[in-house]
Amino acid sequence: MSTAMPSGLDTTLLPAVTAAVRAAGVTLRERRTTHARGVSLEEVVGEIHANDEAVLAVLREPLLKARPGARWVEDELAGGALPPGEWWVCDPAEGNINHVHGLPDWAVTATLVRDNQPVLTVVHLPLTGDTYTATAGGGAHLNGRPLTVSAKSDLGAALVGTGQARPGESTDTFRRIGESVTAMLTAGLVVRVSVPATLQLIHVAAGRTDAFWQFSDVRSGLVAGALLVTEAGGTVTDLDGRPWTAAGRDFLAAAPRIHATALDVLSVIRPTGRPSI
Repeated sequence: MSTAMPSGLDTTLLPAVTAAVRAAGVTLRERRTTHARGVSLEEVVGEIHANDEAVLAVLREPLLKARPGARWVEDELAGGALPPGEWWVCDPAEGNINHVHGLPDWAVTATLVRDNQPVLTVVHLPLTGDTYTATAGGGAHLNGRPLTVSAKSDLGAALVGTGQARPGESTDTFRRIGESVTAMLTAGLVVRVSVPATLQLIHVAAGRTDAFWQFSDVRSGLVAGALLVTEAGGTVTDLDGRPWTAAGRDFLAAAPRIHATALDVLSVIRPTGRPSI
């Protein structure tokens, strides 16, 4: 569990953010189909953008009103450090590619990031009605019930996961993903490879799975889960073992008793030209 003291302001803000995210989830649920939409790449991308636009029309204004002065990150696939201050990092359809293909794994997320640290998050799953929330120092919850990460201490008994952050990553990133899956298939019990990141990370926070890693800096897929896992008692770092922030390049979230072993397995899978340390 985080040792930071919860901000009274963040705690007060949580009901308004939760209401906004749940309302946006209604819009996304109403756009759901049980069949795939789009055949060509252009059609699929068009469906994805239409989902984003419809949900943002419901989500953006209430969040900006709830936190005057907080700025909005326009590009949900962007990464790297944010300027100082408060920012809303939201994904109106986390797992959008699943939504447009008639699959059930998607959500609406909203995270307040302060000086590159997530301090409040809401993740809502419209199909199940489940809502995951966390505030820095205030714990992580599912529908108001506290979450706790796995107690496993043996990576060989662990269910772990990774996934692709976005289309068009570099060939080197795809190489690292492949090598990491092979390494974890050997070191762990079972590896899940799926998208989106947030839906894998809520399982780590809830103790259903034991670790998740990603070779990416896409903020919108990581900030919500990073806070949920940390507040549920997990360990979140980059692959050099340093505390993760929104400026981080790589990501590992794990139950604390297997984190060091998972880091040992993954930290040697370096970008081309970057030596192991």
